[in-house]
Amino acid sequence: MKKSKDKSRMRSDNKRIDKSTQHPPTARENTAEKPQVRFYTADSEDAGQRIDNYLVKTLKGVPKSLIYRLLRKGEIRVNKKRTKPDYKLQAQDLIRVAPIRLAEKNAPVSTKLNVVANLEKQIIYEDEILMVLNKPSGMAVHGGSGLSFGVIEALRALRPQAKMLELVHRLDRDTSGCLVVAKRRSALRHLHEQLRNKNVQKFYHALVKGHWSSKLTRVTEGLKKNDLKSGERVVVVDNINGKEAETRYKVIQYYEQATLVRAFPVTGRTHQIRVHCQTKGHPIACDSKYSYEEFDNKIKAFGLKRLFLHAASIEFTHPRTEERLKIEAPLEKSLQQVLNKLTKI
Repeated sequence: MKKSKDKSRMRSDNKRIDKSTQHPPTARENTAEKPQVRFYTADSEDAGQRIDNYLVKTLKGVPKSLIYRLLRKGEIRVNKKRTKPDYKLQAQDLIRVAPIRLAEKNAPVSTKLNVVANLEKQIIYEDEILMVLNKPSGMAVHGGSGLSFGVIEALRALRPQAKMLELVHRLDRDTSGCLVVAKRRSALRHLHEQLRNKNVQKFYHALVKGHWSSKLTRVTEGLKKNDLKSGERVVVVDNINGKEAETRYKVIQYYEQATLVRAFPVTGRTHQIRVHCQTKGHPIACDSKYSYEEFDNKIKAFGLKRLFLHAASIEFTHPRTEERLKIEAPLEKSLQQVLNKLTKI
């Protein structure tokens, strides 16, 4: 009986010995961090912002769908209470975010570093609360619709230390020129209010087909968005069901086959300048949606490879100094070269 107990004890000791001689945890196992509860306090710059937008900006890399699910389940709370996505933050709100575990992804090496570097050269005005850049043609203002990388993503990569960088307004992907970005929530609110009250003046330069009449200074056709079966979005003139729109024009220079005009959009509808030019028989050169192939081919012969629409200047009241500020963006070299080749009349 005693031998049986001794054998049993030996087996138990062997088990303990085996356990103690196992390999220690790897460095990764030792240092792996478990998701933690996170707390954030809204400051005066965050006041008035929707909680969902705040979280998308703050919880970098967390999918928007997950943020909405956490809000719905009450795992994100404001001042210890459940909240809805459209709740607008107030200064000193305490935001509690439950632990979030995301699948690890090996981030691919960015192929956009050259884009980011070039964008630094396009900044034409900057102070502590806003910046204005001369957006290149062919670059979307933000990722989406099949595009993962846009101007705002490039700026955030360029300025990783910036607490906030948000678009004040938008430009079409193929349009170049003045684009304003806010670096403070208060500046964004101030500039949005100016846009609503039509206190922001944006002037565009466009090269259009034929000879624009100097008497045609105002176009007011209503505009309506249409989604084609292909998924492409186009805008058509519709004075019954469309939204009110107004663009004012002034001739800058006549050429043998075209006219350089200045366009001032009083309203800000999608593709407004482009469609208003087309509906008057003067489409903008190399407009893939609204121009005429025959005219485009003639202008392409002079070296034009992009839409000839440029946001030449923007004027607004500075949110902090209250002074009127006018910023001008020079024409891209390729556009100026086209104009130099055209014959003035």
